[in-house]
Amino acid sequence: METLNRRQVTDEASAAQSIDPGTECTAYSYQPVIDVMSSFPTIWDTASLVNGDTEASSLFATINATLNSKLPNVKPKGTSTGDFSNVGYSASDPDCWWTWSQCTNPDSSLGINADHTTVPEPDTWGLGFDDGPNCSHNAFYDHLKNNGQKATMFYIGSNVMDWPLQAQRGLTDGHHICVHTWSHQYMTSFSNEEAFAELYYTRKAIKAVLGVTPTCWRPPYGDVDNRIRLIAQGLNLTNYVWSDDSEDWKTSTAGSNVTEADITANYQAVVSKASNGTYKASGPIVLTHELTNFTMSEFMSQYDSIKAAFKYVVPLASAFNITQPYTENNVSYPDFLAYTNQSSSASSSVSVSGSSTGTDTTAGASSSATSNSSGGSSTKSSGSPKLIVNFFAISVLAGLISCGTLL
Repeated sequence: METLNRRQVTDEASAAQSIDPGTECTAYSYQPVIDVMSSFPTIWDTASLVNGDTEASSLFATINATLNSKLPNVKPKGTSTGDFSNVGYSASDPDCWWTWSQCTNPDSSLGINADHTTVPEPDTWGLGFDDGPNCSHNAFYDHLKNNGQKATMFYIGSNVMDWPLQAQRGLTDGHHICVHTWSHQYMTSFSNEEAFAELYYTRKAIKAVLGVTPTCWRPPYGDVDNRIRLIAQGLNLTNYVWSDDSEDWKTSTAGSNVTEADITANYQAVVSKASNGTYKASGPIVLTHELTNFTMSEFMSQYDSIKAAFKYVVPLASAFNITQPYTENNVSYPDFLAYTNQSSSASSSVSVSGSSTGTDTTAGASSSATSNSSGGSSTKSSGSPKLIVNFFAISVLAGLISCGTLL
């Protein structure tokens, strides 16, 4: 398999050296991923239970029994690409379907936790980025690191398997890692088994590559209902959606007429609300993405105005005072007071005591020989992004490497 290597990277630190997108996004093979590939669904396909995975099958059976007991009448909706035109659904919104009504508070009698849409701290921006790890994210992560800024990173399972060393940098830099499904499709369209597998195998991929098991997730496109919430809850995953949408993702969506100027205006609308007192009681969770060079560079360009308008900009773990963000107890995260340096007795850094990945994952350790917050993948040319990143699908078992694009 070593003959498949198109660039020689051996660990997270070596992968973090370059801020040239062409170099960053040159495919590589990584033995720890090769070793476990057969225990995962095919990358970018809709996930389903892997044959012979008795642990997953047993857990799914338990969760499915709960679903059949509590929600026997909630069925899949629409298609995995988001076509709901043939869905007959009651205007009363019995399933608390976010895509229908932006419902985030299920009937309390069901015992399903409400979605998080805002952070409890006033004048505080809850910072998170979807769709990572992006293969060309080094300049973006350097920018966050140079500013001492941690964020919540919602990682797609297939991206973690495609770009494992980029994923490891997220943990190394002290970011809060969450699940963003295996194939990034509309979750309510899936069967119970498929929805379970989309979450289960993403969680498992993060554990295999990073050595930690997340306890948080976000549904692609916000598409969630009580059935999907109950599956996620059975996997110990807390659901974070959002209060404000930058719509940065729309600039790379086929047929969209949203412009880069529109995205800048969307950011500034949130900044303006901070200035007029909208967030005096609680802060926004803003939907932003690690999707393309534009989405990353746009956040970088808006960062100073965000910091000026908001008292604090914090990752979601700290915003909700979650000091043990993973199932394992080897990672300690600062609570809100510690992260914002309001506590004299607690550290504002993330403490990582060990990892099963065989790499140094001490949060905040130097992972880049050069830092450039305005160059590399975030640099624009002729008024447009320098590169819209292609996500390489590595077919290790077949001994081939092919290319594809995440939309």
